[in-house]
Amino acid sequence: MAQKKKKGAKTDPNNSIIAQNKKARHNYNIVDTYEAGVVLLGTEVKSLRDGGASITDGFCHVKDHELWLEGIHIAEYGYGTWTNHSARRSRKLLLHRSEINRLEQKLKETGYTVVPLKLYFSGGRVKVEIALATGKREYDKRQALRERQDNLEAARAMRYRNLG
Repeated sequence: MAQKKKKGAKTDPNNSIIAQNKKARHNYNIVDTYEAGVVLLGTEVKSLRDGGASITDGFCHVKDHELWLEGIHIAEYGYGTWTNHSARRSRKLLLHRSEINRLEQKLKETGYTVVPLKLYFSGGRVKVEIALATGKREYDKRQALRERQDNLEAARAMRYRNLG
């Protein structure tokens, strides 16, 4: 028998989403996704638990057969002292060697990039969902918006038909 959730119970802080990059799904065609660990300092983890992160400008690149995450902002920890971290520093991502090699090969081809989609806690550890992606052209974005609007209108019409 499943256990009931207590009223007013908080969500598990060890399995929660910190930041999402909704713009990436709009601006890019997602080819493949990966889950990677992130090498962080203690003050960065504390700041992430407070929810101080933005990944909208983030991107990944390969340097010396290692994957690095650039351009994300993790706010400085409010109670940190001289040991506080730099908000926009480069952060190393942890992936299997075969996955890094696959990404490195694709990044050498034109038109591919690696963008972060989601930053979250998983079992107390910070993970980032990254995606191998190609850029969308303006007409692709308009077409996707048009399809979404058509689907919404069709759903509304079906709801109205079922009610009346």
